Amino acid sequence: MADYKQLQDIANRLRINSIKATNASKSGHPTSCSSMAEIMSVLFFDTMRYTLSDPRNGSNDRFVLSKGHSAPILYAAWAEAGLFPVEDLLNLRKIDSDLEGHPTPRLNFVDVATGSLGQGINCAAGMAFVGKRVDKADYDVFCLLGDGESAEGSVWESFNFASIHKLDNLIAIFDINRLGQSEPAPLGHRMDVYEARCKAFGMETFVVDGHNVKELSDALNSAKANKNGQPKAILCKTFKGKGFPDMEDKLNWHGKPLGAAGEKIIAQLQAMLSSPSTTLKPKKPTAQCDTPKLEVKLSEPPNYAADAKVATRYAYGTALVKLGRSCDRVVAFDGDTKNSTYSEFFMKEFPDRFGECFIAEQNMVGVGVGAACRDRAIVFISTFAAFFSRAFDHIRMAAISSSNINCAGSHAGVSIGEDGPSQMALEDLAMFRAIPGATIFYPSDAVSTERAVELAAQTKGITFTRTSRPATAMIYTNDERFEVGQAKVVSKNGSLDQVLVIGAGVTLHEALRAADILAKEYQTHIRIIDPFTIKPIDRDTILKNAKEVQMRVVVVEDHYPEGGIGEAVLSALAGHPIKFVHLAVREVPRSGPPDVLLQKYGISAQCIVNAVNKLVNN
Repeated sequence: MADYKQLQDIANRLRINSIKATNASKSGHPTSCSSMAEIMSVLFFDTMRYTLSDPRNGSNDRFVLSKGHSAPILYAAWAEAGLFPVEDLLNLRKIDSDLEGHPTPRLNFVDVATGSLGQGINCAAGMAFVGKRVDKADYDVFCLLGDGESAEGSVWESFNFASIHKLDNLIAIFDINRLGQSEPAPLGHRMDVYEARCKAFGMETFVVDGHNVKELSDALNSAKANKNGQPKAILCKTFKGKGFPDMEDKLNWHGKPLGAAGEKIIAQLQAMLSSPSTTLKPKKPTAQCDTPKLEVKLSEPPNYAADAKVATRYAYGTALVKLGRSCDRVVAFDGDTKNSTYSEFFMKEFPDRFGECFIAEQNMVGVGVGAACRDRAIVFISTFAAFFSRAFDHIRMAAISSSNINCAGSHAGVSIGEDGPSQMALEDLAMFRAIPGATIFYPSDAVSTERAVELAAQTKGITFTRTSRPATAMIYTNDERFEVGQAKVVSKNGSLDQVLVIGAGVTLHEALRAADILAKEYQTHIRIIDPFTIKPIDRDTILKNAKEVQMRVVVVEDHYPEGGIGEAVLSALAGHPIKFVHLAVREVPRSGPPDVLLQKYGISAQCIVNAVNKLVNN
């Protein structure tokens, strides 16, 4: 039987410490914290199972604070549990403190960064997927959301995903306090509407008074115990500023410390405490999960005939299966493009480790981030490269989470042909180059693709592997070795070379065709480099070879000029005099056959020939 009096005391102490912390920092969200105080008390001291000394232990229940602006009460809960001194809460938002304005994994009790709303629940769904399908463990994943963030479509994408995959270990808790940042939330306290929406997405739903610790305890413990194949939604009717006279359920207190008024409120809350401290302690996990070894490599090397033509997207699927065979912790997700990205190869061989996300790319990225938490899985997510752009904020937040997710984008550039510009990724390299710590692979044949996928699995941080639709010839032998940040010189004629040409993917093949035309028709020789990774770019190899051709350089890429390979090369050569031609797609393209599009938008073999001749003759 829960000790409801002590749980209520804890809730009020959490309010007190949230006020103290935000007053000390002169910033923060104490009223948003107060609406969820009872929820946090019951979660941390009645429902959740975790080892306090090891917050990221694989056996622990997980907690994600999706409404990240309420970070002070999350910190207060861990301090109340005894993880660190309560006095440390006064360091909130200081430059030398990890108690930041919104949670980040700099803290050992935070798995994913939150604060960009509507994303925590996606990550929680990914954690639940791994718990159910990979760990096959009994831990649960709790995610606390605000009612305002339920306007984000990604919230409902996650519920759809969780319902389809029967993630009954996922428990979403809504803090429905009625008030948004600038005005009331659109549904106010229409609990019936929230309930109908959650049920429509397949959630088992509980409606409770969010300030009644007994109702919360009954609902949360029932949700935890009931493994009926349905994810759970606990809908808590609460009030912003609960327990703060003259502020409760009032607008214009969002994101404001209470200042002098806070001292009076603290005194009132302290007077309500039945005892000065609690004897309640966190409950430990009932079962233990082993720590997995995430060692992975291709189960067998590439095996392609020298005269074969294979699309790099096909080789991606092949490599994914080989990784899955070598490590039972490789997990893949796709956005209903698996028969185009060829992740379907993995799905067919390892159905338990494949998660179909359907047309919901934001959720797919968040699910991937959650799945990769606590080093329980090696995670790949794939779709058309163009469609990662709609999930850019989730990718940005993944970097703040220090996530290890591997993104694979197919159908890059105008070379996809007749499908037209809506399907053509022409901004993707720029997007991923802007992500701190990201590694970008751009393989040009099947062999390099398999090795790129293998290296991605072994690389920390976010990776992006760009694949193409057309079947292309082999450039490398099956035993070729590849490294991150190491370019390949694929064509060289010694002192005869007059221009350095750099291409990747389909444009590398165009460069090789251009080399034949130039040699036969103009007696001009070019040196060709495959960068392999666009980030990091191999500055040393590019600079050395550029110097050997009098700094004449042509970059040709199936991408817009901004932020792609050309700008990466120019950055690598900064400070050196250079004669440079940049061939890229310089307008919104249209539908047409791939060869026609390459010529029309200036990145074909003939366009390379023209650019080289211009450099040589000038």
